[in-house]
Amino acid sequence: MTHPDPGRLRKAPENFISPEGVQTVWREARAGRRDFMRAAFAAAAVGTATGVRAQVNPVPADGGDPNIVKLPAHTTGLGQAVVTDGYGKPSRFEANVQRRQSPGLTQTTQASVSFAPMQSLFGIVTPSGLHFERHHQGWWDIDPSRHRLMVNGSDPSLVKTPKVYTMDELMRLPSVSRFHFIECGANSGMEWGNVAVPTVQYTHGMLSCSEFTGVPLKAVLDMCGVDYRRGRYVLAEGADGSSMTRTVPMELIESGEVLLAYGQNGEMLRPENGYPLRLVVPGVQGVSWVKYLRRIEVGDQPYGAKDEVLHYVDLMPSGLHRQYSSTQECKSVVTTPSGGQLLLDRGYHHVSGLAWSGRGRIKRVDVSVDGGANWRTARNWR
Repeated sequence: MTHPDPGRLRKAPENFISPEGVQTVWREARAGRRDFMRAAFAAAAVGTATGVRAQVNPVPADGGDPNIVKLPAHTTGLGQAVVTDGYGKPSRFEANVQRRQSPGLTQTTQASVSFAPMQSLFGIVTPSGLHFERHHQGWWDIDPSRHRLMVNGSDPSLVKTPKVYTMDELMRLPSVSRFHFIECGANSGMEWGNVAVPTVQYTHGMLSCSEFTGVPLKAVLDMCGVDYRRGRYVLAEGADGSSMTRTVPMELIESGEVLLAYGQNGEMLRPENGYPLRLVVPGVQGVSWVKYLRRIEVGDQPYGAKDEVLHYVDLMPSGLHRQYSSTQECKSVVTTPSGGQLLLDRGYHHVSGLAWSGRGRIKRVDVSVDGGANWRTARNWR
């Protein structure tokens, strides 16, 4: 429903942290000075306020709207030629909507994170060029004609016919296309790290959703003659220099949901997202969605790889580490109005956000605007 008097919203200054300020943010956060970030954001908001208000371009009280009375150039002139850019780009007025590097979560450019601009997106699909990134050794643009996927067993009896697939061979197999969200296990970790970041891009931006296209891993394992009775785990290995390896339980693969994905949002994967092949493991931490996938090994027990027994573990109050807790729990976030945005008018405002879960479908979304004292069921939430 559209209200006759909707309120206006001033956008948040998205690029309020300069590249030079990232190291400063890191130092201040480690010193426990959360107010530093709030002060930096406030200064950025003041500096951008004039420009943001100018974009509103309000209608004058009298004399007619010059945007109507005086015909603009795009109405009276000849536009640009067709296909001036072979690959379409966003409007220059949206140039500030970008992924942003982590302010302090990591200190090297190759092993780092970029956050998706959640507050500037609509619906559930994240454009491929704005999809969040997490790298352990930087990204690569791999020649697909030279890329191979190997399938074998930790014991020869677990895989009857080990095989090597080229990308052409994989892409000739029957494919499926499905929408899935992917979330880094460290999403919202900026708050855990005592860094008071004020926009949803930095608090929840390690989350994206895309339509992925590929071959169910189960179909490939069937072709290789896997012994599903004894082979209850799979090791997925990436081709980048970090040797990313993760154990995936066979029951997830037997469901048919785990994909060998080469497509994303109607085109081939972007290099930053694992081109030419990545694993898609719905509902599980993004670290298990191994990029640049080069090998699948079937085993009879968890592999205990470095990225699941030393990294990506949960420190418990007892001092012990909990391993293999990779399923993403039910979470939600309001994306607008959100941190850094300013309500310019009294009245009705559109509230939007996202809810997701690795344990099943979201059946209902409830929203509170008074800190949880009262709740209302969201409309148009599908």
